[in-house]
Amino acid sequence: MTPRRDWTFDEVSAIYHQPFLELVYQAATVHRQYHTPGEVQVCTLLSVKTGGCPEDCAYCPQAARYHTDVKVHKLMETGEVLAAAANAKAAGSTRFCMGAAWREVRDNRDFDRVLDMVRGVAAMDMEVCCTLGMLTEDQAQRLAEAGLAAYNHNLDTSEEHYSEIITTRTYDDRLATLKAVRKAKLHVCSGGIIGMGERVEDRIGMLLTLATLPEHPESVPVNALVPVEGTPLEDQPKVPVWDMVRMIATARIIMPQAMVRLSAGRVRMTQEEQAMCFMAGANSIFTGEKLLTTANPEQESDQALFDLLGLHPRPAYKDAKVPVEA
Repeated sequence: MTPRRDWTFDEVSAIYHQPFLELVYQAATVHRQYHTPGEVQVCTLLSVKTGGCPEDCAYCPQAARYHTDVKVHKLMETGEVLAAAANAKAAGSTRFCMGAAWREVRDNRDFDRVLDMVRGVAAMDMEVCCTLGMLTEDQAQRLAEAGLAAYNHNLDTSEEHYSEIITTRTYDDRLATLKAVRKAKLHVCSGGIIGMGERVEDRIGMLLTLATLPEHPESVPVNALVPVEGTPLEDQPKVPVWDMVRMIATARIIMPQAMVRLSAGRVRMTQEEQAMCFMAGANSIFTGEKLLTTANPEQESDQALFDLLGLHPRPAYKDAKVPVEA
């Protein structure tokens, strides 16, 4: 059963707006057709280069132009990163993600060091993911040759709302990076953020863009904005959990083979709210005390939640491309 890539806006909108319990039931049913119930991909995200970014993403405390509490740190040493990866693996993570606050990857010694980090983490038999900003086809190929499994580059929001959030790059720039990642035969990790003043139509539009790519992303992070003092979005209200569940469920239905990641904003959710997200098709989380620079639930609380719900970590490199027929 090959997932559809010809969705229309009206079709996705009808899925998103259906009665809540029916939506969750449909998403849970699709989830069980394509994934092992109770299995969750556990990821750890480390900021290997923090702050000082020249971009103007309205949600991001790492933008140099905003006055936030984030301290600028140069690129970490390879040994520090590998030690953090080893700790993450010991705590149960099977994917290790490295983020650098760059506008784009440059062919210099810092990139060479990142390639060394990728090689080192890959040697631990962990899936390796990077989010480093825009990159070229050649740079994506070099990352792939070093052992990278996936590259994260979020669309953030719809094309129509994009210029309200970011002006220092275009939506087409985002899509070009995803194309370069795919050409290098890397897995694509791409999703977005809700709660940035967008309309429901923008949320649906972002999901539609992802679901009509030539290939669906293997990972789709769904983030709820965590407002940070000093950024333009510091006064945005908290996203209702119902909105998060609708996004997760809709993503699960239209991109059934993807890992749908319950990402930023999870620290502000109760156990019951997180359970509802898992029921709606989320099967990936970040664990560890930080998501780049914002707070995240502690590993102990995540383990308690897993025990309560009967969840267990998904093995590294497990093939997620083979659907189970209903």
